[in-house]
Amino acid sequence: MASTAKLRAPRNRTLTLSASEKEIYSKQLLHPPLPREKDKILNQIIWGDALTVCQELPEAFADLLILDPPYNLTKKFGNEVFREMTLVEYEKWFDSWLVKLLPTLKPRASIYVCGDWKSSAALHRVLDRHFSVRNRITWEREKGRGARMNWKNASEDLWFCTVSNDYYFNVDAVKLKKKVIAPYRENGLPKDWQATEEGDFRLTHPSNLWTDLTVPFWSMPENTDHPTQKPEKLMTKLILASSREGDLVFDPFLGSGTTAAVAKKLGRNFLGIELNEGFACLAAKRLVLAEFDRAIQGYSGGVFGERNSLNVQSQQTDPHRPLQPDLFAGG
Repeated sequence: MASTAKLRAPRNRTLTLSASEKEIYSKQLLHPPLPREKDKILNQIIWGDALTVCQELPEAFADLLILDPPYNLTKKFGNEVFREMTLVEYEKWFDSWLVKLLPTLKPRASIYVCGDWKSSAALHRVLDRHFSVRNRITWEREKGRGARMNWKNASEDLWFCTVSNDYYFNVDAVKLKKKVIAPYRENGLPKDWQATEEGDFRLTHPSNLWTDLTVPFWSMPENTDHPTQKPEKLMTKLILASSREGDLVFDPFLGSGTTAAVAKKLGRNFLGIELNEGFACLAAKRLVLAEFDRAIQGYSGGVFGERNSLNVQSQQTDPHRPLQPDLFAGG
C-alpha cells in the first residue's frame, strides 16, 4: 500500500495514506456477503476478490465495464504477486473469470479492457467470443526502460467492445483540441478551425492512437504509489464516450481508484472492487478529495488538450492533509 515512510522531495504531490486514515477508510468499505439490492452497492468500494465477489452482484446493473486486470507479467501489487504465464494459460485465466462478469452487464453496455503487447492477442481472442469487438486503442505511455536488444516498450492497448450493436457512443464529448499547423481559409474565413488569443485550434475526431496522455508522476496531484496507475485523463475519455450522466461504471480491478474518482467527477455512478485493502482505502480517500475538487488534468471546459496543456491543478485540497472523520460519512 501507499506508505508515508518514504522520503519524498518537498514538491512531491503523490497521494499517500496514513495509518489513521486507513483505519477510518477501511470502515467505509463494503465486505462480502453483499446486499442484493442495487441501490445498496451504488457508489461503493468493495474490499474483496473480484473473482468471487462478482457472483454476489445483481444482474444487468452496469452500463460501462472497465477492466484493468494484471498484465501477463510478474508484478507485485501490495502484498499480492501476479506471476507470468504462457499466453495460452493467460487466455484461459482471463476467460475463466470474464464469463462471471457477463450477467452484470446491461444489453447496451460497453466494455474497455486494458492490456499490453504481450497480452493483447489473448485478450482479443477471448473478447471476440463474448462481445462485439469495435476497436483497439493504442496509447503512448511515455514511461518505460530502454532495451539494448529490443524496441523500448512505451505503449499500451485498450480493447473497445459492446454487448450488442445497440450501444451508446458520444464522439462530440471526446474531441481533441489540436493546434492548427497550416490554417486553411475559405473566402477569408477559417475552415474547420478557430482563431483564439492562445493560437489557432481545431477540434478533431478522436482516433484509436492516443498520444496526448501522461502517466501520473510525482508532481501530479492524482499520482499514487500504485505500480500500474492509469491517468485520470484516459478514464475520462472512456467514461465520457461510453456513458451518460447517472449511468453506472463498474471496475472490478479498481486499484488506487482512478475509475471511481473520475466517474464521481463526471456525475456517473460507480462500483469498484479491490483485493488490496491499502489500495481500496486509498481509492476511498480519492473519492473524498473528488468531493472538493472536480479538476482533471488535461481536460477543461469540455475539451481535451494535448499532453498536459489545459493543465488544471487542485487549488482546494492538499492531498497530504489528513482528512477529518466527519468527511467520511456516507461511504
